[in-house]
Amino acid sequence: MGFGLFVPQFKSVFSLSSSTVGFIASLGFCGFFVGLLAAQALLNRMGPKTPVLTGLFSALTGMGMIALAQDTVMLATGVFLAASSAGFAWTPFNDPVHRKIRDWDRPTALARISTGTSIGVVAAGLAALALVFADLPWRYCWAFFAIAALAAFILNWSVLRRIDKPQPNATAMPWRELCSFAASPLFAIAFVYGANSAIYISFAPDAFFAHGGIAGIPKAATPALVFLCYGVFGLTGLLAGDVKQAIGMSWLLRLLMSASALSLILVGILPASDSALLVSAGLQGVHVMMTSAVLAFWSERLFPDIPSLSFTAALLASAAGSILGPATAGSLSDTFDPATMFLATATLPVATACILRDRHARERSVRPDTPEPYRYPQSQS
Repeated sequence: MGFGLFVPQFKSVFSLSSSTVGFIASLGFCGFFVGLLAAQALLNRMGPKTPVLTGLFSALTGMGMIALAQDTVMLATGVFLAASSAGFAWTPFNDPVHRKIRDWDRPTALARISTGTSIGVVAAGLAALALVFADLPWRYCWAFFAIAALAAFILNWSVLRRIDKPQPNATAMPWRELCSFAASPLFAIAFVYGANSAIYISFAPDAFFAHGGIAGIPKAATPALVFLCYGVFGLTGLLAGDVKQAIGMSWLLRLLMSASALSLILVGILPASDSALLVSAGLQGVHVMMTSAVLAFWSERLFPDIPSLSFTAALLASAAGSILGPATAGSLSDTFDPATMFLATATLPVATACILRDRHARERSVRPDTPEPYRYPQSQS
C-alpha cells in the first residue's frame, strides 16, 4: 500500500506517467498473487512460520530496494518483492487461528489480524507526514519501513516457532473442494474488492495532491493525510464480526460496496475539497478493512476443513482484481482523465451492491453430491 503514498514523488523523480504508475501497482499485486500461491505450498509442508518469515524477508528486501532505487526497473522490482510479502504472510495465520482458537472466537481473531493493516497504514502516514515537516527525502521513509519489516520478522519468529507443524500427510491442496456454487459470491466480492481498493490506494492520494490538498497544510502532506484517514477509519474492521451479527452478511456487504462507490465518486467529482478528502479516505478505509475481515471469516465458515486454503482462494480472486484494476485505470486516466477513471471504477461496487441477494451470502458450503471433504490435520496439543 505504501507505493500509493509516494506516487507524487515517484512520478517526479522517475518521470512516470499514469499508465506506468498503474503498471507498477499491478506488478506489485502480481507479486501478492505469486506470494499467495507459494505460501499455501509452504504452509502445507512446513507450517505457518516459514511462509510468514519468507514474506517478512521479502518486505525487508523490497522496501530496501525502493529506498535505494535509481531507476524505474529497480523501483518496480522493489514494489514486486515488497507486495509479495502480504501474499506470503497473510493467509498462513488462518491455520493457527483455526487450530488454536475456539470456534466462536475465530471471527474476532481473524478480524483483528486483517485490521492490523490499518495500524500499518496509520504508521506509514505518520512517517510520511513527519518527513514533510522535517523536510527529509522520501527515501528515509522507505528505510524506516524496511526497519519495521525487520522488527516484524523478529517478533513473528519468536511467536510462530511455538506453533505446531502440519502432519506429514498434509501436503495435498484440495482445490476441488472450493469448486462450490456457494463460494462463487465470495470470489466475486473479493474480485471487486481487490480492483476497487488497488485503484484507490494507487491513484487517489495523487489525485488529491494534484488539486492542492487541504488548505493550511503543506501540499506534500496530502497523501499522508489520505493514509491517516484511511487507516484510522479502517480500524472499524475490528467490528466486522459484530456488525455482521447485527444486520446480516448481505446487508453488511451492500453497505461496504456502497461505501467504496461513494469514496471513488468523491475523488472523481470533488478532488479539491477538504471534506471530500477526509470522507473519501475514511469510507475507503472502512470498506477495505471490514471487507478483508469479512473475506477471512466468510471463507473460514464456508470451508471450515480448509481454512487457510479457502482464504487463499478468496485473496487470489482479490489479487486478480488488484492486478487488472490499476493497469486498466492508469490507461483510462491517460486516455480520458482521472475523474472519468474514478467514476468508471465506482460502477463496479454499485453493480455488485445492486445484484447481491441474501441467498448469496450463505456461510456454509452445501455439496451433498461430493465425497467427504479433505480434513486439515488438527493439532494434538
